[in-house]
Amino acid sequence: MANAIRVRFCPSPTGNPHVGLVRTALFNWAFARHNGGTFVFRIEDTDAARDSEESYQQLLDSMRWLGFTWDEGPEIGGPHAPYRQSQRMDIYRDVAERLIAGGHAYPCYCTTEELDERREAARAAGRPSGYDGHCRDLTAEQKQAYEAEGRSHIIRFRMPDEATTFTDLVRGEITVQPENVTDYGIVRANGAPLYTLVNPVDDALMEITHVLRGEDLLSSTPRQIALYKALIELGVAKEIPAFGHLPYVMGEGNKKLSKRDPQASLNLYRERGFLPEGLLNYLSLLGWSFSADQDVFSIEDMVAKFDIADVNANPARFDLKKAESINADHIRMLDVKDFAAACEPWLQAPHADWAPEKFDRAAWEAIAPHAQTRITVLSDITANVDFLFLDEPVFDQTSWDKAMKGEPAALLTTAREKLADADWSDPESLKNAVLTAGEAHGLKLGKAQAPVRVAVTGRTVGLPLFESLEILGKEKSLARIDATLAKLAA
Repeated sequence: MANAIRVRFCPSPTGNPHVGLVRTALFNWAFARHNGGTFVFRIEDTDAARDSEESYQQLLDSMRWLGFTWDEGPEIGGPHAPYRQSQRMDIYRDVAERLIAGGHAYPCYCTTEELDERREAARAAGRPSGYDGHCRDLTAEQKQAYEAEGRSHIIRFRMPDEATTFTDLVRGEITVQPENVTDYGIVRANGAPLYTLVNPVDDALMEITHVLRGEDLLSSTPRQIALYKALIELGVAKEIPAFGHLPYVMGEGNKKLSKRDPQASLNLYRERGFLPEGLLNYLSLLGWSFSADQDVFSIEDMVAKFDIADVNANPARFDLKKAESINADHIRMLDVKDFAAACEPWLQAPHADWAPEKFDRAAWEAIAPHAQTRITVLSDITANVDFLFLDEPVFDQTSWDKAMKGEPAALLTTAREKLADADWSDPESLKNAVLTAGEAHGLKLGKAQAPVRVAVTGRTVGLPLFESLEILGKEKSLARIDATLAKLAA
């Protein structure tokens, strides 16, 4: 049975992908990989007003960056091609006609004004305000009369008059009464099929066995189950898939994280230099856990352990600080050569302020092991190592004010003398030089090294000072201390 599992990820190409969408893709992908099943990537691009080719290409690029491989879908095809809904319109038209012919759907001529008026009346009378079935059983003469008036019509699906019960893979058994799920539109007045039709039809034709999606779509499940039963009767579908509704991802103020929230955009995390592995590790924890005492793990380990039955139905809060912490752990887990390579985009234009010829690969490779233990996201690297490649450090005023208290010139003068005589191939010798200088002025190492660090790197906080001095070199380091002494004198 394991090999028969088929899941799908079917985003719409509208705007930037958001982290909630990525979490849905991750759970589907992990479920398929864990069970040796098939992961179908499908594009729901029937909304011409909102969909764009740019967003479509961005979706493909994002999937590749995240490391999601798909077994069927765009660019690789498959037995159920095409995998873009905009290229499947003939299929939807045919199914809609068969639903009408089979008595499962019907034309509805009600105007928006009429619908609104009847809904208001129902609410005022304390009745459910869904569609009241006004056009359910029109005679041929009534239809002709509406047509003669020049009315357009949508196509509605005819919901059964009994309760719908299904077992949600995350939430258990759910029963919905018929008055809460009324007849609904499946084709617009202009003939364009709606999501309510195309999504289940594609799932049926692509033989999807498990639908894992966001909690916001839970209310549409009874409608889709009813449609599946009709599609099975018509020979379009073989079975009703199992449904599992993933918990909401909450943002600030415990509100659902929406596309408009700044921290929802996947591009934000790419631009800041999150590792795909780090981001996916964190997103997997939004509704699922690896174990009670382990939050950091590889994606391979997640796939090996993932079970949809372990997903929690409660909303999950997005915590940026925890996401950063987990990403930092994944940075530490990289081989240092892979870390150095991953950082290089942030050591070049447009991120770097130095000319390309100023980049010193030997210096970068020497300092990379020290940087790897201190950054949270890859973009942090630019400010941490800029002192190696700029002609002079960029002074942070707050750091300058903090470090240059008391009599910094006297300390720096002594430190320069001691450093001039130190062994620049040995960070410990450089440390002893600054330590000795500090002692001469009644200062411990922490206080003594602050002015030296700011003079050489521009900041009070950064990579290990004495290794940084060694890598920058004696000539440049002493020249920067001299320049700082001149600045203090001025």
